[in-house]
Amino acid sequence: MTDKTNTPSGETTDFGFETVDKNQKESLVRGVFDSVASRYDLMNDLMSAGIHRLWKRFTIELSAVRPGQTVLDIAGGTGDLAAKFSRLVGDDGKVILADINDSMLKVGRDRLLDSGAVGNLHMVQCDAQMLPFPDASIDCITIAFGLRNVTDKDMALRSMERILKPGGRLLVLEFSKPTNPLLEKIYDTYSFRILPMMGQLIANDSESYRYLAESIRKHPDQDTLLDMMEDAGLVNCEYHNMTGGIVAVHRGIKA
Repeated sequence: MTDKTNTPSGETTDFGFETVDKNQKESLVRGVFDSVASRYDLMNDLMSAGIHRLWKRFTIELSAVRPGQTVLDIAGGTGDLAAKFSRLVGDDGKVILADINDSMLKVGRDRLLDSGAVGNLHMVQCDAQMLPFPDASIDCITIAFGLRNVTDKDMALRSMERILKPGGRLLVLEFSKPTNPLLEKIYDTYSFRILPMMGQLIANDSESYRYLAESIRKHPDQDTLLDMMEDAGLVNCEYHNMTGGIVAVHRGIKA
């Protein structure tokens, strides 16, 4: 059987600043996260100077998740958001931690087991572009620092809109475009010069960290992503810049 993810499609997409065949991006991204999985939280600390926890806390507040609801955390990484949602939805609710990368799911599972947050938590390995859940079955979807790694972002947003219940919320937390030119210049210097060096020193892997910095620059800016969410069928879409636009959280509602 032919592996479609490695068969050239003739269509191209970005992998950081490189242009690659569309069917090969998934395996390339998998390689990056296989490399950084065991140090994923450290990676986030390096990329955010430690304040990613504050960004995630604000995202959780915007989610308005209540007891008894069903939450899907896509690209859930090490499970830090899922653990907090598990406490919010309670015994009558359900939290699904989803990731396309098996290495990341294993790290998340081990950490959630260690924290004791397992009763209402479920784990699914799946592709954000083709979510394997019934229509109108999820109250809230979050994807934190994951959408920029998805090959077809429009397809993924449509898949998320499909499975949300009417009134359900989608929250996208992602690195974005700084609103201040001076801040943008400083952050570029940090991302492209300092971050890869730190990745080499700490994880012996400068290339993965270089890709992560490049992927941020290729990600749609705040207004473009807002338009993409509206095109996917979501309504009342808005975004909130944090840390001068280095990060933004977008929220859209299922009509």
